[in-house]
Amino acid sequence: MNSPLSPAAGAPVPDAPTRTYRMTARARAVEETRGRILDAVLLLHEQRLSADISLADVADEAGVSVQTVLRHFGSREGLIDAAIERATADVEAERRSDPGDVAGAVRAVVEHYERRGDGVLLLLAQEGSEAFAANVTATGRALHRRWVETCFGPLLPRGPARAATVDLLVVATDVYTWKLLRRDRGLSAQSTRTRMETLARAVLAATAPGD
Repeated sequence: MNSPLSPAAGAPVPDAPTRTYRMTARARAVEETRGRILDAVLLLHEQRLSADISLADVADEAGVSVQTVLRHFGSREGLIDAAIERATADVEAERRSDPGDVAGAVRAVVEHYERRGDGVLLLLAQEGSEAFAANVTATGRALHRRWVETCFGPLLPRGPARAATVDLLVVATDVYTWKLLRRDRGLSAQSTRTRMETLARAVLAATAPGD
């Protein structure tokens, strides 16, 4: 006699690998949809004022419904928090370079600004009036300072001069410095990078301990 929990005679037995594959595919689809929504949020904030971006705009850009957006993130606030977390991870990955490699650090940050600099400037212009922009830019400033301390760490002086040197390197590699050279002066990306590297090396040379 068959157990009540055993398959009936002749009934197909579910294939465990098939079930696992379906679950994996479903999880992958969920993650891909989530990623598209976050990509849409970040892209729109590089192009428009925050106040002009609605959940419907995000949904349209991602190719999903507003209900899908809310199902994934719960609310607009949840979406924004996840977008900031995603943007922070992306920025950290894009700026990564070997500690002590001045040329590599400047190259990485300039390439990052070439990709995202104009969008960052748009957010900076809104930080006094938009909570989202203020949150992003505050996070970005802290991230930038940590990046300077990590990338230039082996070259920084010890003692009281360290904080001042970090301050100057933050300025030398800041998005506004990139803007002054790249957008206002109209220099090429290569020339912009060369000048920013010159600034960084000058700061390090000026604060290096004497022989």
